[in-house]
Parts: sequence; structure tokens; C-alpha cells
Amino acid sequence: MNDILIIDSTLRDGSHAIRHQFNAKTIRDYAKGAQKARIPLLVVGHGNGLGASSLQLGLSKLPDTTMLKIAKSQLKRTRLGAFLIPGFGTIKNDLAPAIKAGIDALMVASHCTEANITRQHIEYGVKEGLEVFGVLMMSHMLNGKELLLQAKLMQIYGARGVILMDSAGAYLPEDVYKKVKLLSGSLKIDVGFHAHNNLGMTIANSAAAVKAGAKIIDATSRGLGAGAGNCQLEVIVAVLLKMGYKLDLDVYQLMNNSEKIIAKIMKRPQEISSVSLTSGLAGVFSGFAPHVRGAAERFGVDARDILIELGRRKIVAGQEDIIVDVAANLAQKKKTRGQDNSIEALI
Repeated sequence: MNDILIIDSTLRDGSHAIRHQFNAKTIRDYAKGAQKARIPLLVVGHGNGLGASSLQLGLSKLPDTTMLKIAKSQLKRTRLGAFLIPGFGTIKNDLAPAIKAGIDALMVASHCTEANITRQHIEYGVKEGLEVFGVLMMSHMLNGKELLLQAKLMQIYGARGVILMDSAGAYLPEDVYKKVKLLSGSLKIDVGFHAHNNLGMTIANSAAAVKAGAKIIDATSRGLGAGAGNCQLEVIVAVLLKMGYKLDLDVYQLMNNSEKIIAKIMKRPQEISSVSLTSGLAGVFSGFAPHVRGAAERFGVDARDILIELGRRKIVAGQEDIIVDVAANLAQKKKTRGQDNSIEALI
């Protein structure tokens, strides 16, 4: 019996770090390793979820259902999950086929102010017998009371838990503690936390969430993920065990999965670059990093300036097209007059 539900999103969020190019061997090997490590729930698919493979967001090497079927073939006790953002994925074209492919659980995500768009998908998943979780992305953008109202909607729709996602890696531990404490004390369902490492706070923030009452932690092997990466699975498990929580997981196997499988496919180490750090300070979605770097090179402007302006405009995932507009505007302003784009001007 685990005190905390550990969700392994390595084969989902981790795909951002390799441009969604997980191949069949990696999926098979990692799913087998997750099973050996006694991971309760493994989430598989495109980084942005079912139906998100596209030119704008990145094309997956394999179709969603193929990835799910490969992973399912290696799992017995470990449950298989999928991730879906309404608008990218639909019930008919994406969720129904995923259910046929054998998923046991579903994470339905929305921007933190738009929980109402998850109703149809959460209710459908519950009706189909799935273990369904609501996910509030970019949760740093709302205060605790506003987040609670959004989480209550997901509770009404039938979600068995609500996960706060720090999509920009912008939280500090005290912020996490206050928000999770409020939600866990006010909801009838479990509260979870998914961290990004832009400010180097994933372990501290995840530990703070658990101290505040979170019963779900979402993490990835070796921290594989968008931008500076996610909470490192094998590390947070070790930390939670040291804190005295009971987790029926094989820590050695988690380390093996990290070093023998994930380390070999990583394009580069998950580190906090200047772009990732600025993203965390500006409160901008971590997955914007490659798009921002490309736009900066194209228009001859500083990528950090783009991120600061995106933060000022409160741009969120799904608005990637605005990155080019911002870069072009910055290039034009650079020619005509100076502009204060410093971090200090933002924070």
C-alpha cells in the first residue's frame, strides 16, 4: 500500500525532450522497467496528449494507439494511462481508440482557468470505467481560492483527483504548500502536483505538496521533460521514503530505468539553461523553449526578451503562433528605439 500515488509520465511529458520521437524499443523497454519497479500508473503518448501530434506541436514518431499497445503488452500490475487536452484530442478520434488500446486511467487537462472544457471528457472516461484525473495547467497563474473553484468543477464532473501542474516551473515551496493545503482541505478528492525544474525547485516543491496533503505526485525518470525537465522520479521517491512515507517501489529498478534506458536516449542533460530559467521567472510554459530559440535566431533578438514579453502577455500553451509575432515586434522595436526587457522590469 502506497501513502502517495506515484504517476510516471516519462513516456508522455518526457517526449518533449526528444521531440516526441519515442520508438517502439524505448517504449517497450521502459514499460517493462516500470513494471519491474512496481510503478502504479504509467502515462504514455505525445507530450501534449492524445491527438496532439501535429506540425505545430511536433509530430510523434508513432501513433498514439501504437504507443499505448506497445506499453500495454509489458504491463500487468502497472496501470496504463493516457493524457488528453480538449481541443487537441477528441472522444471519437482519440479517446475511444485509446480505451480500445487498453488504457486504465485518463488525465484530462486544461488551462487553470478553463476546467469547464474538461467536463465531457472526464464524464466520458468515468462512464467507460477509467480512473480519471483532472489536471490544471499553468496553475501558478491563479490564487488558491480561484484554483479551488476550478478544481471543484473537476470534482463535480467525476474526477478522482485533481493535479496542479507547474507548467512554467514558476513555483516556490511556500506557494505550493499554501495552494495544496487549501485544496486538500476543501475537496473530497485527492490533490496532486506535477513540477517543472526551471527554478531548480521540483524536489522541494513536490515535497512541500506532500507535506500540505497531496496524495499524488507526477514525475519522470531522470527528470526527462519539457524545458528544464520535470521532478526526477527516482529522486523524489527516495526523498519521500526518507521523509517516512510508505512506497511499495523498487528504488534500485527506478535508478536502472534512468541510467540504462532514459540516459541513452537523451539529446542532452536536463539542465537549467538561461532560457529555462527566464521561462520560470516569467511564468511561461516550459514547452515554448524550442519555439522561442528558433524565433530568436530567425529575427536576431534575445530569446530571453521573447520570454519576458510572453510573460507580460500571459501567453499559454496552444498560443505558440504568437511567439513569432513577439519576436518580429521585438526586432522592429530594436531598430527604432530601446526597450527595457530586463528580468527586473518583469518581476
